[in-house]
Amino acid sequence: MEPLLSSFFESPMLKLLFLSTPVGPLGSGIGGGVELTLLNLAQEMSQRGHQVTVVGPKGSKVPNVFCQEISGNWQEMIQNNHRDTPILLPENSVLGNMWDYARKVQGDYDLMVNFAFDWLPFYLTPFFYCPIAHFISMGSITDAFDEIMNRVAVKYPKTIGVYTHSQAETFPFNNICRVLGSGLNLSLYNYCDTPDHYLAWVGRIAPEKALEDAIEAATRVNIPLKIFGKVTDEEYWQTIRQNYPDAPYQYEGFFNTIELQEKLSQCKALLMTPRWVEAFGNVAIEALACGVPVIAYQRGGPAEIVQDKKTGFLVEPDNISELVDAINQIDQIERKQCRHQAEADYSLKALGDRFERWFYELVEIP
Repeated sequence: MEPLLSSFFESPMLKLLFLSTPVGPLGSGIGGGVELTLLNLAQEMSQRGHQVTVVGPKGSKVPNVFCQEISGNWQEMIQNNHRDTPILLPENSVLGNMWDYARKVQGDYDLMVNFAFDWLPFYLTPFFYCPIAHFISMGSITDAFDEIMNRVAVKYPKTIGVYTHSQAETFPFNNICRVLGSGLNLSLYNYCDTPDHYLAWVGRIAPEKALEDAIEAATRVNIPLKIFGKVTDEEYWQTIRQNYPDAPYQYEGFFNTIELQEKLSQCKALLMTPRWVEAFGNVAIEALACGVPVIAYQRGGPAEIVQDKKTGFLVEPDNISELVDAINQIDQIERKQCRHQAEADYSLKALGDRFERWFYELVEIP
């Protein structure tokens, strides 16, 4: 087959096929952090002149980038699985249909990029002749998935990308992962230097996010807590409501980027209380972009984002007393430093540079 890359450009333009997470349409927010990463990266690569096509579940919206919508049943979120959960593929799976489409059009692309944290794309990798880059968006969850990812990592050692070193360390192939971080369109986030008297917590409302720790800390310092995000575990949410009937919190709901940043920018600090190893934590850099300090457990991705005592505080995991101490010191943090960190490390340019170098290496462009 004739190579698709032109030799007439100093930096050749790539034809890229991005394959989305299958848990819901792009633009819905169901896909969480990896959805945001995909949307931002697709737009940045397109603006650099690369030809980008995104494949996503029906109803997906990708601003300024062509999206091939695929019908089928969404995949269940893997966060609900256990170590020994078997591999399951729903009937008429949108993920299976997306990869069937990719198989048919692979000859039109230089590189395919998988954003689905699912067993199937890894299993299919040896059956494609177009190279596939896998961007892994979570830490280790099931043994079966770890095994198939390890198999691909060993056979195609340059093709595995992750958010953070902490995330990579949960896998048996951690020494060959490409750490790529994340990034934002910073023009969408307004800096605020005069916050209101409340704290914020942002994320999926599910047990592994440990929302109750943030509520307990807010109760002890008697500062209102505003909660933003989707309720993905209704039983867990109702338990919290029963256990904290008089706590100073308010559930605000789920908002798009523009609405969220307007509300988030007004808070004194963002609390991040994950019970599990958070792969990255895009909400942390969204907060920093607004000038909001982040108080986070020193666990997983947030521990690699927050600059302790400079753009927030890192505290002992699961230690509510340390959360309280950090909240009481939050006025020591200069909010301008938070915005500066976001601009230096998490702009779309920084994100695009990291991924573009990786993509060029995978298609052997110097």
